[in-house]
Amino acid sequence: MAVDYAVIVVYLAGMLAMGWWGMRRAKSKSEFLVAGRRLGPWMYSGTMAAIVLGGASTIGGVGLGYQYGLSGAWMVFTIGLGLLALSVFFSARIARLKVYTVSEMLDLRYGGRAGLISGIVMWAYTLMLAVTSTIAYATIFDVLFDMNRTVAIILGGTIVVAYSTLGGMWSITLTDMVQFVVKTIGVLLLLLPIAVIKAGGFSEMKAKLPTEYFDPLGIGGETIFTYVLIYTFGMLIGQDIWQRVFTARSDRVARLGGTVAGTYCLVYAVAGAVIGTAAKVMYPKLPTADAAFATIVKDELPVGVRGLVLAAALAAVMSTSSGALIACATVANNDIWSRFKGAVTRGGDGTEHDEEHDEVKGNRAFILIMGIAVILIAIALNNVVEALTVAYNLLVGGLLVPILGGLLWRRGTAAGALAAVAVGGLAVIGLMAGYGILANEPVYYGLLASLAVYVIVSLATKPTDAAVLAAWRERLAGRGGEPEPAERVEEGVAAG
Repeated sequence: MAVDYAVIVVYLAGMLAMGWWGMRRAKSKSEFLVAGRRLGPWMYSGTMAAIVLGGASTIGGVGLGYQYGLSGAWMVFTIGLGLLALSVFFSARIARLKVYTVSEMLDLRYGGRAGLISGIVMWAYTLMLAVTSTIAYATIFDVLFDMNRTVAIILGGTIVVAYSTLGGMWSITLTDMVQFVVKTIGVLLLLLPIAVIKAGGFSEMKAKLPTEYFDPLGIGGETIFTYVLIYTFGMLIGQDIWQRVFTARSDRVARLGGTVAGTYCLVYAVAGAVIGTAAKVMYPKLPTADAAFATIVKDELPVGVRGLVLAAALAAVMSTSSGALIACATVANNDIWSRFKGAVTRGGDGTEHDEEHDEVKGNRAFILIMGIAVILIAIALNNVVEALTVAYNLLVGGLLVPILGGLLWRRGTAAGALAAVAVGGLAVIGLMAGYGILANEPVYYGLLASLAVYVIVSLATKPTDAAVLAAWRERLAGRGGEPEPAERVEEGVAAG
């Protein structure tokens, strides 16, 4: 295992080195939070694919393939569909808004009255997403070093917090590009063909497994529908995904680069299911389906290759974890904390004084604080699936309708948006208490309640002020917002 260990150590050291490099580049709020909004198509595609394909898509995707066969691809497949829908229909408009958070978009659209409550919901979602990604380090480091769960979480979490805190989005972008390459080589080019060959090829796999393992809908129609609601729609509205859209150099990069990343996700989904199906042939009686990935890597791959594939799994977890962490910190600082402590304070004489503060330093501090909180919660939390389900149910049930309604329906109002967030979020929480956290009904009924309230309250209240809508249309058209630095065009070549 010495060679495998060396591969992992070099990989982890490289992540920290890129954090240090990113620190030297991130000199402004825009550079720190959205990489200066100047990523070109190649870097944008790679980083977008990296953030959406995390540990659940890699280890969990293989596990679903082990349990259900080829239809186990549906979870990751719906993630890819969501990214494609976001890229084709919404990403250009989102990129032109020149904001930092989803809540800022809601403030622009509804007149500055919907941001706080939506920020709290989005913060809870990104926090739990970061926690569940951090917990996954325990699985990988246990396979690598037979390491204690708590130590593994602290080690993996500390590395992600370190490079994210140092360089912000620039560090995360650079590390995500490396992680994208490592995942592509490790999972698609190495593990996939080796697993199929070791299982005896597709003919042998079909001979040894029940026919339902090769039924595209074998996982069940209701399960597929739930995946679409949670993951496809979740991709449309998550702060972690939107914050990557904000990094695009242009709306064309956001649309085309995201389409490439979404297509890559579809391929990755099928690959994970095939690997899991092959593992079922080789190891028909594993204790849990999620053990399939680690088992096939540990037992079937040669020295060196094994280290690279395990680095690919680590890359998948780190990319999602770092993206969720910076999203969580951005929302906490810009949407919640800033509303209690504004950029302008009023002096005793009644005059206004600009508050002296370093925005990069402040956002860096929030990443560090949120990172420590994520590590502590990850150590204390046991049930990853339940935590992730709560996060996605709150996100979709509470925020999907007001966000898409704001983008698609001019008649939607601030009162309707606030009512939709409150009713949808509370309905999801109440229904999870009644039906159970893992039940499908909470997100179904919560989403319907949110939609009904949004439409009824919007129609019953005064339309959004014409000046607000005019300013909104200006931003959607790409006019207004952040000033464009002169050096952005010159440096765009390097970022592409």
